[in-house]
Amino acid sequence: MAISKKIEGFMTRASWIRRMFEEGQRLRQQHGPDSVCDFTLGNPLLEPPAAVQQALSRAVNHPEPGMHRYMPNAGYPECRQRVAEYISAECGLPVRPEDVLMTTGAGAGLNVALRALCDPGDEVAVIAPFFPEYAFYLDNHGLVMKTVPAAPDFDLDLEALRAALGPRIRAVIVNSPNNPTGRMYSAERLRQLGELLADAEKRHGTPITILSDEPYRKLVFDGLRTPDIFAAHDNVVLINSHSKDLGLAGERIGWAVVSPRHRDRAALREAMVFTNRTLGFVNAPALFQRVVSQSLDVSVDIAAYQALRDRMCAVLERAGLQFVKPQGAFYVFPRTPIPDDLAFVQMLVGQRVLAVPGSGFGRAGHMRVCFSVPAGEIDRSEEGFRRAVEEAARAG
Repeated sequence: MAISKKIEGFMTRASWIRRMFEEGQRLRQQHGPDSVCDFTLGNPLLEPPAAVQQALSRAVNHPEPGMHRYMPNAGYPECRQRVAEYISAECGLPVRPEDVLMTTGAGAGLNVALRALCDPGDEVAVIAPFFPEYAFYLDNHGLVMKTVPAAPDFDLDLEALRAALGPRIRAVIVNSPNNPTGRMYSAERLRQLGELLADAEKRHGTPITILSDEPYRKLVFDGLRTPDIFAAHDNVVLINSHSKDLGLAGERIGWAVVSPRHRDRAALREAMVFTNRTLGFVNAPALFQRVVSQSLDVSVDIAAYQALRDRMCAVLERAGLQFVKPQGAFYVFPRTPIPDDLAFVQMLVGQRVLAVPGSGFGRAGHMRVCFSVPAGEIDRSEEGFRRAVEEAARAG
């Protein structure tokens, strides 16, 4: 076969979300488009806010000479300035434009930071359950993933993390609010994490950087606010995407910010600009740098997502499923009524309800349900969830 054996194996392991999506396509063709309740893809439901549409219209209808040409690899200086001012206002630290790298979404930001920070064979701690692409991002750079299980309520398990912090640990990926659980770590928990990492840094004599993956940083519910990660630890890179908070998933635009307190601040930000270019990203999309830099203070209607969360949780509860109520993002991660999450997801398929097995996120015995779907689709799913739970009970 022409393709890499490693990639062939990765494709087999990583195909659950795609596999379930394709199953949904098949069922829709067979039974009609409104007969399937598809909770597989984390696709934003809400359209970009009016401020985003207006900024895009201005950029398209009033073009500036050279606006589609190459720029500095880190992004337009004025865009970096606006992001720096925005983050400075949030965290109270003197973030400078030089600390900001405009990126092709959060995935690019993570790859750029990992490449800049780590040598092949270095270790990176990842909290399970986790976004499945993390494993492949680490492999891109020859890194070793140290999987650390979260607590039963999906909070950080500090003792498990302590055990993972060996001499080759260079980074910890923190994803809060979390995909797939919707869990958000408290400021106090993050402070404790920072103390743990500072202690490990002293023992091993090397900095350990938190890579804070925050594409859902504005998508939090019940009046909560995502804590300031820069307050938790000196060595931090904050990575953001506007795929969810501005509904721009298809535009691949985000940014990474090196903390002003990072031990190797100047060297790291220069290294990240270099790796952004050499990994082939070159620079973030020019047009949408201009758009998002004028839209940093807005977001989609968070209350609408909170209402969908409440609706989804009510359906799952009435069906007899156990779950931790998500505090943010747009996922809930129920425990499956039988230990075999793959088998239960197939029972749901029989009811034309699609979810993703928790095994694909590093946590068997669960499933991810995305509630970023129309309310009617959530309502229609209730009978299917209930029947699948009844089938699982009969199966023992």
